[in-house]
Amino acid sequence: MRKLQTQGVHHITLTGADRQSTIDFWEGVLGMPFVFDQPNLDNPDEGHVYFDPGDGRLITVFTNETRRGTPERTPTDPGCVHHIAFNVSQATFWQAVERLDERGIKHSGPRDRGFMDSIYFTDPLGLLIELASYRFEPPAGCTHADVLIRAHRIRVARGDYNIDRIHLADAIEELVSMRQESLSRDRAPKDPWG
Repeated sequence: MRKLQTQGVHHITLTGADRQSTIDFWEGVLGMPFVFDQPNLDNPDEGHVYFDPGDGRLITVFTNETRRGTPERTPTDPGCVHHIAFNVSQATFWQAVERLDERGIKHSGPRDRGFMDSIYFTDPLGLLIELASYRFEPPAGCTHADVLIRAHRIRVARGDYNIDRIHLADAIEELVSMRQESLSRDRAPKDPWG
């Protein structure tokens, strides 16, 4: 038996309402360029619009001009999508409250997640959206996942409840030490003032 190895999210497709309200939210609120438009090849009564969430991957939405949205929260039953999180810079994150408030969009306010900051709100169709901003940059040649798995192991070894900044900093130090050689024989912390 062998795995079917994935290499990233190709796209996520959502069921939307009409075409223009879909474009107005995904591009007009979240700033995702509208990059592709064609019929839904499995349903001629629907359109299929594509947006770039910022990393070149795709968020796609099936639209139908006869469908109207409802702001009621989408189902969170087993098998349903709970929320979709989008990466934003710290600069954008700390403007999110003001910018959501300007539009009258209700939101959670900033939430401390230890390794990232989050804010939540629903789209016009009731889908929970998270704006997430990492509190760290991975070392060159590493990914956020590389830092997080190492930070997780550090957190578990210390018996801490969740990953926080100290675990991230220690994970980054370990990754740099592992990935970058040094001419020094001893790379332990030193006191040059001592």
